[in-house]
Amino acid sequence: MSDAHHEESAIKTPKQLILAIVAGFLVPIICIVLLVIFVTSDKSMGAGSGGLSPEAVAARVKPVADEGFTLKDVNAPKVLKTGEEVYKMACVACHGTGAAGAPKLGDAGAWAPRIKQGYETLAKHAINGIRAMPAKGGNPDLDDVEVERVVVLMANSAGAKFAEPKVPAPAAPAAAADAAAPAK
Repeated sequence: MSDAHHEESAIKTPKQLILAIVAGFLVPIICIVLLVIFVTSDKSMGAGSGGLSPEAVAARVKPVADEGFTLKDVNAPKVLKTGEEVYKMACVACHGTGAAGAPKLGDAGAWAPRIKQGYETLAKHAINGIRAMPAKGGNPDLDDVEVERVVVLMANSAGAKFAEPKVPAPAAPAAAADAAAPAK
């Protein structure tokens, strides 16, 4: 006989043979059981991987225009803001800090020479602008009455006794329709 076909086995003892047979059966069975558990278990997200949740997807695909914008009906009647609302919205940046020489709210010394000029002059300067102050405080959407209200608020906080401006009555719809109708 030739020694060329003589190969040595990795299993040398009966104990190793038993372990090899048991491993040959147990390893595939364990793999099958783990696969079944993996397939039938609920999908769980790892920490920080909630990017595919329905809420996260909805937040990502939400239109950008929905964020912080309110649509206005341009044909609806305008709701006039109070003097305090206008002050917080347009005036506090300068009149709250004294920026660009603006008199601060409640500073009687800075407002005294302006109050002496009278309500009409103060209102005209606030509506049309003067020196560093832009017209209507930089907000062209403000109605003149809204600007006059904030003038009264600021001047009265410094000691003036100006009366709140009256809101002009809206034009009657019938009169507007008659004016728009062509003459016969």
